[in-house]
Amino acid sequence: MIERDIAALRARRTTKWHKFAPDVLPAWVADMDFGVAPPIAAALARLAEHEEYGYADRAGVLEAAFARRMASRFGWQVDPADTVTLGDLVQASFSSVMAFSEPGDGILLQLPSYPPFMGAIQDTGRRLIGNPMRDDGTRWTLDLPTTVDPRTRMMIFCHPQNPTGRAFTRAELETVVAFAVQHDLILVSDEIHADIVYSGSTHIPLASLSAEAAARTITITSATKSFNIPALRCAVMHFGTPDLKARFQKRVPSRLLGSPSVTGVDATVAAWDEGQPWLDEMLAYLQGNRDWLAAFVQEALPGVALRLPEATYLGWLDCRGLEPPGSAGQFWLDNARVGLNFGETFGPDYTGFARLNFATPRPVLREIVGRMADLVRQRPA
Repeated sequence: MIERDIAALRARRTTKWHKFAPDVLPAWVADMDFGVAPPIAAALARLAEHEEYGYADRAGVLEAAFARRMASRFGWQVDPADTVTLGDLVQASFSSVMAFSEPGDGILLQLPSYPPFMGAIQDTGRRLIGNPMRDDGTRWTLDLPTTVDPRTRMMIFCHPQNPTGRAFTRAELETVVAFAVQHDLILVSDEIHADIVYSGSTHIPLASLSAEAAARTITITSATKSFNIPALRCAVMHFGTPDLKARFQKRVPSRLLGSPSVTGVDATVAAWDEGQPWLDEMLAYLQGNRDWLAAFVQEALPGVALRLPEATYLGWLDCRGLEPPGSAGQFWLDNARVGLNFGETFGPDYTGFARLNFATPRPVLREIVGRMADLVRQRPA
């Protein structure tokens, strides 16, 4: 793995490195500051070499690769026929909400939450029913409500959870399924971070728990986070039963979703079939970053708390102990010249939080949090 320096990273034409002013170090959007697995690079090179820019002949290829990946990585046997391919998981979340609920219906969502999930609910005229997670002093835990609004139709469930980094246990997942059965909810399980789980934790696909779970679960996933290819636009929706898929397709015409790009398909197939050695190396590096970051926050950032992420490459920083004058994200941006995700975008009660992306070369990570530590040391007591 090549560790690029800041100048090389700034030379990339990516949103991550060009959202903020040039003197700001970015650690926000979930985009890794690394390259890609050699099989992905080879697949893209083949497309360029043969100038394959016409209408692509890839029918069924991505669906079959998804089934192979789920079996080899998670021991989950799926039928490729139960999948729908598309370009983006945000599309998947919006279309699922529109297919299985009506305007005015309630959608349950754990908070803090990946912001587009809130958009999928509110922008389509549904009602966001926030279900705050609970910090037990060690990690963020589920705290499902005892009752739900009678017009609640669905739960969007992020698993592993973004931004808290939780990899939920089998017992927790069984509780979610039992809750959904009790209240007759459709479950949309976002499992895009499923590959990025650290030692001591395991990812269990929600729909794999039981036939009962599968019958009400739409799994949405992609290789984009774990293999660093978000610009290639490729995603998969898996429906736990053919009936669930038929219900979706009755409400959402396939032409409305479009299709993934040929670059996305070929890169994803290469990643899932041949990229695991690269990902294993990347996971070891990310776990090293995570462990170093957790120790640094505890030692050098008094007033900031970080519950050790079990998954993802995202750290959810509780900055309330610093008593920032307003948004914690704005505080770090204005005073340390560090660009994090602002906590309030993950829910209105999280102004005192910020999300830090630690998927960056370690010298860059040291510079980012070093700036934060310098600011904390210089603040008047």
